Amino acid sequence: MTKDIHKTTKLPPSDMAYIVDPEQPVLTHGRNMQAEAGMVAHDHPRGQLLWSEQGILRVSGEESVWVVSSTHAMWIPGGITHQVSSETDTKIRNLYIDPFYPVRKFEKNIAMLTMTPLMQEIILRLAEQKNLLTEQRLKHLGLVAIDELEILERSDVYIHSGKDPRLQRLVSYMVQHPQQTLSLVDLSSLAGASVRTMERLFKAETGMTYRQWRSRFKLMNALGQLNEGQSTTAVAHQLGYKSVSSFIHAFKMQFGFTPQAYASRN
Repeated sequence: MTKDIHKTTKLPPSDMAYIVDPEQPVLTHGRNMQAEAGMVAHDHPRGQLLWSEQGILRVSGEESVWVVSSTHAMWIPGGITHQVSSETDTKIRNLYIDPFYPVRKFEKNIAMLTMTPLMQEIILRLAEQKNLLTEQRLKHLGLVAIDELEILERSDVYIHSGKDPRLQRLVSYMVQHPQQTLSLVDLSSLAGASVRTMERLFKAETGMTYRQWRSRFKLMNALGQLNEGQSTTAVAHQLGYKSVSSFIHAFKMQFGFTPQAYASRN
């Protein structure tokens, strides 16, 4: 993993996100990102459904961080600042919804959504076959995508990153370096604060102690690894658990089901 997030090249967002035209309800853009690549923090007028057909993404925004595999997508309303990075090589397919069309209007903030086979197929058709479709067909299929987007189930698997810039710097470093093993002393130094200050900020702004936050973040990483087909044993060892049973117990306490149950349903 890279050791300096400030040296990582940041990619710009797609121009499609800034086109406002009700006659084009849904525009698409796809890109492949290498592991550890990232995009600049940005916002745009169109709402965005961000989906990685392959690989694991991390999305930061609104004081929260999400780890996203291909079983889920992120709904990002227009005007909301967010940042995207890739933990693995990823194959991203975006839908951008024109602001003329109200989508999930009671959901004003970023949300992780559970994908359906129908939505996946619609995205692939719009993104990969748009040159073969007529304008009328593209518009019709885009409206179908908007209808399906409305009923996707929300999944509240995220962690808070807080408002304080020192806490956000520390969280950003950990998000960009999920395998790092620095102590809180070293992480606090990188963030420009004392250990006591960082411990206070974690509790005040995330509702968790640093240890609790780090544990939840590690378990969120496990979701992506399990979805990639890794075994429970391999994931437990990679995350530093002393035993597989302790990992299974922590995973079930956090998410309400075992790693095996999660892997079997995805």
